[in-house]
Amino acid sequence: MSQPPGSTRPHVLVVDDDEDIRMLLTRYLALDGFGADQAADAASALEAIRHRRPDLVLLDVMMPGRDGLDVLAELRREGDIPVIMVTARADEADRVMGLRLGADDYIVKPFSPAELVARIAAVLRRQGGTNRPSKLEFEGITLDLATRKLTVEGREVPTTTKEFDLLAFLAASPSQVFTREQLLNKVWGSSSEWQDPGTVTEHVRRIRHLIEDDPANPRRIRTVRGVGYSFEP
Repeated sequence: MSQPPGSTRPHVLVVDDDEDIRMLLTRYLALDGFGADQAADAASALEAIRHRRPDLVLLDVMMPGRDGLDVLAELRREGDIPVIMVTARADEADRVMGLRLGADDYIVKPFSPAELVARIAAVLRRQGGTNRPSKLEFEGITLDLATRKLTVEGREVPTTTKEFDLLAFLAASPSQVFTREQLLNKVWGSSSEWQDPGTVTEHVRRIRHLIEDDPANPRRIRTVRGVGYSFEP
């Protein structure tokens, strides 16, 4: 199933060695307005990506030959195409490895079609691939993305440019965990080779003082030990 010429709908490459799963996923995507292609292994996936860059890749971890983590590592050496890892393995070590290699999200089988589409939409939104809301509103907190103003409990709170950018990035995907490396890449446009990941830690500390009732016991920006941070609405 290919994206029609001239179409602006997001296009997804589904990579899985199980044909039934590939067909099921492409059917889900088509019903929600996505274009989709399929690949059954690492070699065909990389060829498809280089021939026609998709907006996002759904990448199975467990495949014969080169597995999905190996494919992800190669993709990250070549660019920043959004990737959601799809796997039957729920081990924390696998999730951490995928995130550290640069996966944008990680979904474990079995999952619902609604969850899949929501995760794809969230990743594409962060990449600028779908319409972005003008405001992010949660209990007691509003981020006005147009005016770049943060309001906490009805009071406007001044922020630096990167404090606002980091908070808006995390809040755009509630409960999604991001590594410090991912945040350096997405918010600062940098990497740990060029910038100290401690920059992220320090900015998280500052943001907690802006939005948390008790910064020492934060409930909005959660630390996931050994992985990174998430925003909890």
